[in-house]
Formats: sequence, C-alpha cells, structure tokens
Amino acid sequence: MSDIISIRIPYSTSYKELTLKSSRLKAVLTASNQKDESTEVSSYNCDSSKSKQEDIVREALKNPVCSERLRALAKDAEKVLVITSDHTRPVPSAITMPLLLEEIRSQNPDVQIKILIATGFHRPSTCEEIIAKFGAQIAEKEDIINHNSNDNDSMVFKGILPSGGELWLNSLVDWADLVVAEGFIEPHFFAGFSGGRKSILPGIASKKTVFANHCSEFIASKYARTGILENNPIHIDMLFAAQKANLRFILNVVLNSNKEIIKAFAGHPEKAHEQGCEYIRQIAKVKAVKADIVVTSNGGYHLDQNIYQAVKGMTAAESCVNDGGVIIMVAACNDGHGGDAFYRWFADASSPADVARKISHIPRNRTIADQWQAQILARVLMKANVIMVTDQCDPKLIKDMKMLHAFSLDEALKMAEDIVGKDSDVVVIPDGVGVIVE
Repeated sequence: MSDIISIRIPYSTSYKELTLKSSRLKAVLTASNQKDESTEVSSYNCDSSKSKQEDIVREALKNPVCSERLRALAKDAEKVLVITSDHTRPVPSAITMPLLLEEIRSQNPDVQIKILIATGFHRPSTCEEIIAKFGAQIAEKEDIINHNSNDNDSMVFKGILPSGGELWLNSLVDWADLVVAEGFIEPHFFAGFSGGRKSILPGIASKKTVFANHCSEFIASKYARTGILENNPIHIDMLFAAQKANLRFILNVVLNSNKEIIKAFAGHPEKAHEQGCEYIRQIAKVKAVKADIVVTSNGGYHLDQNIYQAVKGMTAAESCVNDGGVIIMVAACNDGHGGDAFYRWFADASSPADVARKISHIPRNRTIADQWQAQILARVLMKANVIMVTDQCDPKLIKDMKMLHAFSLDEALKMAEDIVGKDSDVVVIPDGVGVIVE
C-alpha cells in the first residue's frame, strides 16, 4: 500500500488535491451528508437527480410542519412576497422557486407575486447571477427585486429588537398579504444555523438593524457559535424580526457536497426550521481533532467567492488547530475581499490583535460596517497563521489582510511546514461550513 494519499478539497466549481504521507494524516472530518469528493462527475445523472430533488421538495410542501399548506395560505391573498437568497448562497432556486410559485398559484392563479432577493449587507445580485440562479424563464417573467440595506426610503420601522436596536425591514413586508421565504440550512458560525429567520434578519433588514444585531458584544458571546441556538443573542433578535415581518411559511432545504437537495423542511417559520436544524445537527457534528496544520475550504462555489465568506470555513479549522499552528484555507475568492470596509479593517491595521482591540471597544449601538467578520477573522488569526490557497485572487489583497498566499496546496503545505515543522500532523476538513466541530 502506498504511503502517499490524495484528498480532494472543494474549490470553486472543481477541487484542488492535497497530497501527503498517510502517516501525517490525523483525521478527515466530514458530515454524513457530504459525498466522497473523489466521485467522478461523469457518473452524475443530472436529469434523474433533478427529478429526485423536485420530489423531495414537493413532499415537503405537501406535508408542512405545524402549518396549513402554502396553497391554502395563499388562496385568498392578493399580494405574496417570496424572499429568496442571493448569489452568495447555493440555494438551488432553479428547482425550489418554480415549485413554490406553482404551489402559491395553484388555487390563486391571479395573485400578485414579488420575489425579493435577501442580500443582507451584500452587494446586489447582477442580472447574470439572477439568471444563473433562477433560470431564464423566472428571471424574465417574474418581478424580482434586490433588497438594498442602504436604501432608507425602502424601509419600514417594525419595533425594537430584544437587543435594544431598531428593527427596520424592507417595506415590501407591509405591501404583502402573505410573506414566504426559501433558503437552506447549514451550520452557521455565529447564528448557529442558517435558514429560517435569517431570510428576514439580516436578509431584508436595513444596515442600521444589521449593525445592531452583529455588534461586537454579541459576536463575542460564547453562545454565538456554530450549532448553538439556545441563549444565542443573535438568533433571538432574528426570531423577533421574523415574527414582526409576519413571516408565515418557509421552505428550507439541506444540500450535499454536490449542492443537491437531500432533505426539505416546509411550514411554520420556527417549527420547520427547528426540525431542519436538528436534522443538520445529527448529520454534521464531528469531534474536534487537534493538529498543527488544518486544511479546509468553504465547500466550493457559491460560498468561496470572496474572503469575507471564507471566514466561515476558517472557524471550523479554528476549533482543531493548535495555538500557533497553520490553517490552510482553500477558496477561490474570485470576487476579491467581499467588502471594502472588511478589507480596510486589516489593511489599515498593524496586526490582527490591533483589529480585535479596536472592535472590542466599539459600543453595541456604534457598530460599523463589516466589523463582525473582521472580529472573527482577527480571532482566528490571533490563534493561527492562515494560508489562502487560490489562483483567482490578487495575492497582495490577501497579504494586506494579514494572511499568507499560495497558488497551490503543495505550495501551501510547504509553507506550513516551514512554520510548524516538516512532519507535523495534519487534519483535513474538506467542507468547513458543513460541519459542527464539538
């Protein structure tokens, strides 16, 4: 048997290959819904897979959790708002959205429907991204709107969050007789899990409200961690926002590593989401294994488009890497840093500790752009060195943000060995955003 092993790490729409001695590999941590990345793409039958995924979604819509069917809720509605994820999320809307619209119109064909893209604090989705996400037919025929968190004129005041911040949401929630949301559920590095209430906050909230919810005090909470909902101050605010938006029905899916739907949860915004989170918890939890080098990714496209999103995968590695060790983060980052304010936090700082110190002194009601992501990245960088592996992003940008850059995994591994030693143990987490490390 060969002493050399190869492990495929998701990268953009493909993968990069890690090669090392088997004696150095301490563990490969994967969730049970993550397929073996060595599976040949040619064996994947797109037509049968799409049909199977549609069946999973239809079954969920037919049997909603603690709710009437969506068609019954929509029967007497004049205006329905459907909230959906943006280009940074792998929600397979080309499959889910037609089925949602079909369900809404089945007993109310003349209902007026608007589709609102929950951009949160991200940039708007482009026309090309909208077509890629929904398909040409929906992109051309449906009324699709990008939420803009900076447009105060498009917001409506909905109360005071449990945290004390003001809740401002896209005014289309008041335009609609029925508010519905689609999304997907996976572990989330400070909200506990994605999906459900996140479609509202931060999805369609104002910048002011996102800032209140993402304050440094909450990000620092021991409860604002992957897989935790109970006592999580960020989650508590999000639940309140969803209730005030009168979110009535959700469709949330679970995906495997090929971004295929393997499970769907529909119905009551809280109850259906809770069931989905428990399902994810059971399949995604892994036991932490410590090592000097931890290799991970953001699961490839869509979530590895920029450094901002790549922080999520780093937090899984953070749970396993030894102090002073190395995290090798595989992410294309073809969209750059993901936010100029996020970039400037590090480019203008002397060190990650300098970033952390400045953010820790910002009061809850004075939160500024992207400080939450900067706060977490600083925390990671204060524990370990981070080497970003990409051939699609400017190396200078990465170095400005206090990280190291490598074009390949081989190059990154050699750099890591120079830091922690040639024979250091290695842990691999192929998809860092898909696991809950305990």
